[in-house]
Amino acid sequence: MNHSRCRRLHHRCLGLLALVLLVFGLPVFGAGIAHASSSDPWAPFDTPWFDRVSSNEGVPQSIITSLAQDQRGLVWVGTMVGLARYDGYRAQVFDTRGSGGRQGLPDTYVRTLFALPDGGLLIGTNAGGLVRFDPATNHFRTYSIGTNGTSDRKIYELADDHAGGVWIATDSGLDHLDPRTDTITRLKTGDGTAPRNFSVLQDRGGNLWLGNNNGLFVRRPGSTTFVRPDHPEGTIASVLANQIWSIREDSAGRLWVGSGQAGAVYRDAHGQWHPVPGFSGYQNGSQQSTVRDLLEVAANTMWIATDGSGILAYTVGDAGVTRIDHDAAVASSLPGDSVRGLLQDRSGNIWAATDLGLAHTDPNARTAFSLLPSSLKQNALSDTSVRGIYVDTRSRIWLGLGSGRIDMIDLAGAQMKHLHLGGDQIHRDVQAFVETSDGSILVGTQGLARINPDTLAIQPSILPALEGKPVLSLQRDGPRVLIGTYDGLYRYDTRTGGLDHVEHDPKDPGSLASNTVRQIAHIGDSWWYGTTNGISIASSTLANRGFDTLRHRQEDPASLPQNYISSTTLDPQGRLWVSTSGGLGLIDHYSAGGPYRFHSIGVEQGLASDKVSGVLDDDQGNLWVSTSNGISRIDDGTHAVHNLGPRDGLHIASYVYVGAAHAPGGELLFGGLGGLTVIRPHWQPPATTTAALAITDAVANSDEIPFGKLPVDGQSLTLESHSRNLRVDFALLDYQASVETSYSYRWEGIDDGWTRIPRGSAPSAAYTNLPQGKYHLQLRAETHGLYPHTVETRIGVVVKPRWYETLLSRLLAVLLLVGLVALLVHLRTLYLKRQAVQLQRQIDERTRDLLAANQRLDELAGTDGLTGVYNRRRFLELVGGEHELASNRSICIALFDLDHFKRINDTHGHLAGDAVIRCAIEVIRQHCRQADFVGRYGGEEFILCLPDTTLPQALDIAERIRGELATAVVTHEGRSIGVTVSIGVAALRPGESIEQWLSRADKALYEAKHEGRNRSVMAT
Repeated sequence: MNHSRCRRLHHRCLGLLALVLLVFGLPVFGAGIAHASSSDPWAPFDTPWFDRVSSNEGVPQSIITSLAQDQRGLVWVGTMVGLARYDGYRAQVFDTRGSGGRQGLPDTYVRTLFALPDGGLLIGTNAGGLVRFDPATNHFRTYSIGTNGTSDRKIYELADDHAGGVWIATDSGLDHLDPRTDTITRLKTGDGTAPRNFSVLQDRGGNLWLGNNNGLFVRRPGSTTFVRPDHPEGTIASVLANQIWSIREDSAGRLWVGSGQAGAVYRDAHGQWHPVPGFSGYQNGSQQSTVRDLLEVAANTMWIATDGSGILAYTVGDAGVTRIDHDAAVASSLPGDSVRGLLQDRSGNIWAATDLGLAHTDPNARTAFSLLPSSLKQNALSDTSVRGIYVDTRSRIWLGLGSGRIDMIDLAGAQMKHLHLGGDQIHRDVQAFVETSDGSILVGTQGLARINPDTLAIQPSILPALEGKPVLSLQRDGPRVLIGTYDGLYRYDTRTGGLDHVEHDPKDPGSLASNTVRQIAHIGDSWWYGTTNGISIASSTLANRGFDTLRHRQEDPASLPQNYISSTTLDPQGRLWVSTSGGLGLIDHYSAGGPYRFHSIGVEQGLASDKVSGVLDDDQGNLWVSTSNGISRIDDGTHAVHNLGPRDGLHIASYVYVGAAHAPGGELLFGGLGGLTVIRPHWQPPATTTAALAITDAVANSDEIPFGKLPVDGQSLTLESHSRNLRVDFALLDYQASVETSYSYRWEGIDDGWTRIPRGSAPSAAYTNLPQGKYHLQLRAETHGLYPHTVETRIGVVVKPRWYETLLSRLLAVLLLVGLVALLVHLRTLYLKRQAVQLQRQIDERTRDLLAANQRLDELAGTDGLTGVYNRRRFLELVGGEHELASNRSICIALFDLDHFKRINDTHGHLAGDAVIRCAIEVIRQHCRQADFVGRYGGEEFILCLPDTTLPQALDIAERIRGELATAVVTHEGRSIGVTVSIGVAALRPGESIEQWLSRADKALYEAKHEGRNRSVMAT
């Protein structure tokens, strides 16, 4: 069994172990959500992905102070300038101003929120006391302060008493509210407690815990006195005697206590107190960050929200906490390190209220996670895009990046190391790795480098003959290394230092299919070389240097889907998979020597894109592929395609590099534009209750319908006779991948079909001038990803009739109009019959003329009449579209100018010049790929756009066109005319306009002319 097969078997065994851990409920989660580094080696690298909610959605400001989810599932957000009600797409803001006769808040600084069972909300403010929101009227009502009211106008916390009441911790005491009677009772807490109370909690045993300026106190069931709980001296005592800002009880009965300056501790179900390692007491005499909130995110795991240190995740029994904090280099990190509140909603999302904004993360979106670049974290990538991936025999993962950078992930050591090539390779992409027999790592970049496996010392160039040649692929063949480049195939003997070269010979059909060797794979007893012009197959020995070539043939649907090959793999079921730029080719039962009959899987079968890069199989027989538009799973047996999305944890959108590998634990690794994606193929999200598709706001005419009167599925909404305009906002209240959720609606009896809401738009339905009657409004939400589902809601709508829309009024109107209508109809019919014949004749004649003229105008508007390619205006329109989509893509243009064209015209005449132009265009067309397009830029100037093409690749294409054109001979009136072309090639730079891009290509063209013509020059 060869080396790669042994490694894959090892990976599969580890993958099965991970599956067993999942089945038996053992923790295999990443850091910070259910941290268990002993079972998940990726935990130190897997950080939560936070989606931010900003002012674009209507949240009034970045300083978020408190969070709550009401009975309908909407999230209420407290800030220092008001209160917002958020449905995942838009926020309704409430402040002191009020509207429509509605009283506003007495104070916009919201400190705490508490959702009531009736759908209402309690709001504790900083200086306005306690406020209650009534969903039946959408009004706010402020409770009195003092006698029969709260003990102070500053409310710190509201807590459930588990009997329908609410505890109120204020700046001057402790109160109790009965929401059913709106009665507030003030409690005496005793002389030992400070009046300034920050936190309160009644646990499941009936104990009432109070955190205040003097520490932690408890009132036992049946007692009226608050006392300090028993606790050991030392670190525990220093925490419990400090200001206590947060108290929580977890599902195991532990009591967690967070202080102002001394960290946090917890008390187990047996009454024993324990420190939180690294966050209890004063560390080296220094104060800890204030604990603002505590949240149990999973069994035995608590998130600790701090004022300055971000979120500290701690799992009982761990040696320390894991810090989740803001990383200025990573947009998906926590928005800020001052975290004032945490919330886990009913869909499992965890929300964080920070001083720099609101964000939420989905802890169950764990099929995939991303390793992103950051200069601020050791265990983050050192560059943006991952081009090559390799796993060595020590289970270390090597990542090839841009600018000569290499990252090595040591899962056993829970660390990432960053290497940087020097010399001429400092700015080159690292695309391939291979391990030699002595354990050295060979690196394919601009030439071949070597890394010492123990010291990680780098030898920049080991083969002088390859210096300056980009290495695209590497494979080990015993003591030899096979090297794929843009100049063909090299075979390097590590024992003797010998180097053989095999290249494409246009005259030899048995030669290499193309000099661009992008991938090398050992399939059975043969070596398969994936090139830009098909696959070349050779025996393992390469003794005769002869190849069998597989190519796409237009007339043969069982040939390769396309000739631009990215990767080839043979799975354990004996299926051969080939990824191309035209889809995925599959041979269900591979047999050495053929026949090689493929069937294709592409966009028509469900893939997000036909441009397939990496291909990996898991130990369940499923295939995972990376494409230019994401990652997909192809099910074993059925070949059903499932495209991953944010709900699965996929956040890197595009994968154009071949880089892919099996991780030691059975995970799958794909290199993408922007980072590394790690796939856990065995992950199954926990079963959860489907979130409601709810109407979150409705306006009849200009009157807002109170939130408590909004109908839910199966209920009805009645509109008065004067209310004929209706707008409803709705949302799937799971707060997950809102942009990826598809919405549609249909009004039965009015709409013929479903109206789809454009992607990215907030879901809303609006109707005007509704006729009276009884209807049903249907709403639909469709989620995407590995586990898609559809949620529908059906609402009854009754529109009351106006007086003249009643049955009696209509009968009278009918009787009065019947006679007149009959007469008018008769006269009108006679007139219309005569007019219809004449009018139809005129319409038919003019329609035919107009269609013919429009068709001719369309052809002339965008096509060059001489060559049949796009004219300059149409070409620039198409380039403009590619320019707008090019934020994460490599795209190039090549500007061509025929050399000495004026001399051709002067010598042979303009008709000969036209023949030369048509010949040049035909040569360029023959080298165009499916996505490329060409236009005539000026008289003898042409321009070619090459999407998804790097600058070296574009230069290679230009050189091939130039070479073929240089050998072409145009015959005109019996005379042979030779022609050459000068070419300027430029790649689009980030932020560069089309004009700047074209200008650089033009300068490169001028340089080609200046250097002697008949050459291609790459723009600097």
